[in-house]
Amino acid sequence: MSKLMKKDEMMMGTATEAGSTSQLNTGSWRTYAPLTDYDKCVNCMMCWAYCPDSSIVVEDSKKVGVDYQHCKGCGICAVECPVNCIEMKLESDVTDEERDNEKPQPRD
Repeated sequence: MSKLMKKDEMMMGTATEAGSTSQLNTGSWRTYAPLTDYDKCVNCMMCWAYCPDSSIVVEDSKKVGVDYQHCKGCGICAVECPVNCIEMKLESDVTDEERDNEKPQPRD
């Protein structure tokens, strides 16, 4: 297995080993954060299916949070949500309470 490239080792137009971003905390790239209204969520898993970064945390077939270490804030989850329970909010405006609500936690 090849080692992960460091930023200063990368050259424009090159690609590193497939799947290597799962080893990087890329959430710092985010400008908008997805916030879920779990009272409206029907656990259809559309957000999970469309998330390009596997940032939707699921337990027992239910969404239980967002992995903010990898979520880049692309908003695909919010666009694909059929019940509009995901709001994209400017990262700098997200409160500690809102961020804590997205930490993976057991839900009833």
